[in-house]
Amino acid sequence: MITNATAGTNVQEIATGIYRINTPVPLPDGQRFSFNQYLLVDDQPLLFHTGPRQLFPLVSEAIGRVMPIERLRYLALSHVEADECGAMNLLLAAAPHAVPLCGQVAAMVSMGDLADRPPRALADGEELALGAHTVRWFDMPHVPHGWECGLMMDTRTRTLFCGDLFTQSGPSEQALTEADILGPSEAFRQQMDYFAHAPQTAALLAGLAAHAPQVLACMHGSAWRGDGGALLRQLAEAVAPH
Repeated sequence: MITNATAGTNVQEIATGIYRINTPVPLPDGQRFSFNQYLLVDDQPLLFHTGPRQLFPLVSEAIGRVMPIERLRYLALSHVEADECGAMNLLLAAAPHAVPLCGQVAAMVSMGDLADRPPRALADGEELALGAHTVRWFDMPHVPHGWECGLMMDTRTRTLFCGDLFTQSGPSEQALTEADILGPSEAFRQQMDYFAHAPQTAALLAGLAAHAPQVLACMHGSAWRGDGGALLRQLAEAVAPH
């Protein structure tokens, strides 16, 4: 569903009750890129990534095509960066019952000050019931970069909101794919390596793989369906020192 014909913003369901909001953007070198947000519709709706502040009109318009934006309850982020939480306070103003949702480190070092409402901080492994869906938080320090990084998985659909992992270039017209995304994402990473390469990176990715996600909801590029555990183990091998 195209929600803004001028910008190309579109919404597509990638798993039961989970919608990818996608906006393609041009890069200064003439290439194309994309920003994705994921809307989980339930009794307590959750948005993973707010998008940059300048995309707020497009993202809010897209949310409104799926459900009233005022119903939002949680605005979740992996780490503190413009594409993750740039529009946080604009969305808090539009959704009076919403609160930021993040890990304990992000709440302590940034979101407790940056956000106009106090955040709900989740501990590693903590679960949060939204209604028919339950999400689980994973602390992922320095994966891929910030100390406060964390990821979240919907246990019902086994959808892993994997943030910057598996970032792909291009406008990503295809919302959900079963084709290779590791190759394209590794090619992109080699051009601009955004991983911190901390000592525990491979072990954290392997631990995440053990939860066997079936859908990987990437922030940039197509979401992916398949054996997510196997793909995460391949990523762990790719980023390990050789």
